Amino acid sequence: MKKYRTSIILFLVFEVIAIWLWQATGNLFFLLNFSYIGICIGIGGILFAKGWKYAREFTQFGVGSYMLVFLGLICHENMQIEGFWYYLLCGFWGAGTLHYAIAKIFGPLLFGRGWCGFACWTAMVLDLLPYKQPKSPRKAWGFVRYIMFALSLAIVLLLFWLGKADAYTMFLLFVAGNIFYYAVGIALAILLKDNRAFCKYICPITVFLKPMSRYSLLRIKCDEEKCINCGKCLKVCPMNVEMNNNSRSRKNATECILCQKCTKVCPTKALKC
Repeated sequence: MKKYRTSIILFLVFEVIAIWLWQATGNLFFLLNFSYIGICIGIGGILFAKGWKYAREFTQFGVGSYMLVFLGLICHENMQIEGFWYYLLCGFWGAGTLHYAIAKIFGPLLFGRGWCGFACWTAMVLDLLPYKQPKSPRKAWGFVRYIMFALSLAIVLLLFWLGKADAYTMFLLFVAGNIFYYAVGIALAILLKDNRAFCKYICPITVFLKPMSRYSLLRIKCDEEKCINCGKCLKVCPMNVEMNNNSRSRKNATECILCQKCTKVCPTKALKC
């Protein structure tokens, strides 16, 4: 049971959140929503521990498509960062604000950038592209994400100023935002031969994710005594993290998405989560 421990703990965490929010609000949606997410994460983790090749993708599509299609397109919840600003400025603690608080602001203290590797609906599509292993050195373009972060807030503030900030407008913004993200993400992936280029340079959500991820309880650790510095982990890491260093200050430390590709190629089993 030891190898399934992390999966069981994560499932229980989401189940506790589900029951607590259901009891606190009286809204059955929270019980069903967070229970479903917890089940997807738990099953995906167990499948990964059993060595199933597509375990991560199972969770990624299970959670990502649910949030994009059901919550976003069907229920008209804006789950993008603009939706978070909108709900926050309205003083409404709904699905959008809770999602950000749990998955992207406080949750990373537990599971780091796990959202990016196991749930993001943008990365869910980008990961289907053929450029799974970065072909060129990482660019110094990370500043763009901060510009996007500021623009997302500016757009919502402008809508409030114009008196156009309502649920329908936010739904249209959700649709337009996703089209924009997919278009830019796919174009960057093709241009740079890197599926995760959008995550590295453009995604504004990483501004929330990065600070807490540095102190994440769940992380890939390196036993430097076992490491032979073969460089295999560095080649397969989609986020260019210096995986053969156990320090929390290693290069691109807060970028690890817990995909565990590095643990699979390590010849000495020096890497583990």
